[in-house]
Amino acid sequence: METIYLIIPGTISNSFADIIKMATKNYPSVIIKTIKDIPADLRNKKIIFAIELDKCGFNISLFEIILRLRGRGNDSLLGSRAVMIIQSPNELFTKNMAQKIIFLANQMGCRFPGNPIVEATRNLNNFFTWQKTFDLSLAEIYQKQSKELVSKLMMENLILIDTPKILILHSSSFKTSNTLMLWEMVKDNLTRGNLRELHLENGTIVDCRGCLYKTCIHYSEGKSCFYGGVIVNEILPAIEDADGIIWLCPNYNDAISAKLMAVINRMTVLYKRVKFWDKTLFSIIVSGNSGSDCVAEQLLGALNINKGFRLPPYFALMATANDPGAIKKVQGIEKRAKEFAENIIKEIKK
Repeated sequence: METIYLIIPGTISNSFADIIKMATKNYPSVIIKTIKDIPADLRNKKIIFAIELDKCGFNISLFEIILRLRGRGNDSLLGSRAVMIIQSPNELFTKNMAQKIIFLANQMGCRFPGNPIVEATRNLNNFFTWQKTFDLSLAEIYQKQSKELVSKLMMENLILIDTPKILILHSSSFKTSNTLMLWEMVKDNLTRGNLRELHLENGTIVDCRGCLYKTCIHYSEGKSCFYGGVIVNEILPAIEDADGIIWLCPNYNDAISAKLMAVINRMTVLYKRVKFWDKTLFSIIVSGNSGSDCVAEQLLGALNINKGFRLPPYFALMATANDPGAIKKVQGIEKRAKEFAENIIKEIKK
């Protein structure tokens, strides 16, 4: 049986310790509480981030561990798979901190399965909706989901595909977009036959209406949506058919563009019918000045944490380029584009 490497830093309450103990009791484990406990090599391991935040949403010991790992290089977690159980003493910070930790670990080569976290806020209020599904107390739901998450980590394996279908989504102009120019560099290193590019055009994308749950389920069963249109007729079927999706995301005010975000929001009707655990998330992000990490964290939060896409190592290629065409002058960008393409192939093609 494989060993769990349990990163559980800082001051831990008895209740949180009990949750972690119950979730991991059937597996041998190595406990990492401080930088002194970090093994000589954390690559190719099964890792659980068990994080209890303070009132301000921090865990200083956690970032000391991450900083030490980052000091070993960008491959210090290469080949490792991780999940996270995170708890806060108030109703804030769990999702934001989870996104940050996943982003940092991913940049060191760590992969995450779809829906890789269990979060618990004050009084376990975030589990209320689950009581509509399970006839259990909030504490029992917390225990159940934590135990199932650990089982997912131990059972999850990478399945490669002979001829993977890759979908590329964007809403930019080829004449001026540095993001699309960077994509062209990546595309030059990929097999063209299995690529499908969809441009989200102005006037065709309507954001989610926020239907009631039963209404959304009704439309989902009919493979439709309240608004219908190009998203239902073309985009959602393409997402359902794809093995990997590359989101081309220029940085708009440190956020995903409105049209791409509308697609993510409208995917809920598909998510209620189809699991995305076997679909792989990639992204190309270009910022005019800074903030690519903000976009990357928003994207993985929406699609890996919430919607369940699997997150491969180094899922995002990020660069800074302001004026049109400036991406072509970024030092070493063609080499980085080639390496990103190779990573895409490695992660989904047999």
